[in-house]
Amino acid sequence: MDLGTTIRNIRKQRGQTQKEFATSCGITQTYLSQIESNSKEPNLSKLKEISICLDIPLPILFFLSLSNEDVKPEKRDAFNLINPSVKSLVNEFFKV
Repeated sequence: MDLGTTIRNIRKQRGQTQKEFATSCGITQTYLSQIESNSKEPNLSKLKEISICLDIPLPILFFLSLSNEDVKPEKRDAFNLINPSVKSLVNEFFKV
């Protein structure tokens, strides 16, 4: 799961700087940088706040962060089959 990269990509797509986004989430720019580089893992309440600031439900943020390694080997074929379609739908719906 690559939450940090997902958060960074959505933030950048929306044209926000780290400083602007960190301020809106009530965290420091340094902490956001650590989250986005995956060197710090925020707790669930902070992730929820970040998802609110991104205007994306937390479960959707988790889904967008999934990689093949996060899925059991016996379910990877199904994941790879539906993942592009579901991500496309989510991206369209949430303007990600």
